[in-house]
Amino acid sequence: MKVTATARRWDRGWELWIDGEAATQVATLDRAAAQVRDYLDTIDPSADHSTWEIEVVPEIGDLGNAVKEARAATEQASTATIDAAAKSREVARRLRAAGYSVTDSAAILGVSRGRVSQLVKP
Repeated sequence: MKVTATARRWDRGWELWIDGEAATQVATLDRAAAQVRDYLDTIDPSADHSTWEIEVVPEIGDLGNAVKEARAATEQASTATIDAAAKSREVARRLRAAGYSVTDSAAILGVSRGRVSQLVKP
């Protein structure tokens, strides 16, 4: 099950709204998901909310778009890093298989000899 809570800033922290109604409050956003679970446990103690997915969406105006863009850029950079590492491992192995020394492979790749040794490990 998934619950989306909208977080609206107020004097003492954040109000958490669920289905258009103010449900509970929290001082800082890092505790918002736990607070929503506690709230859900209070209104329906018979259900186990510990496995529910809680999405907290802070209302932060135009900054929300900037946050989305920054997160997307971070995810793209992470994917690019993973791809680059795989390509580096492949080419390091190919260089060594072609008979190039660790020192020459390092110079060709622009990395240290130790890094070449790490890259070629299975």
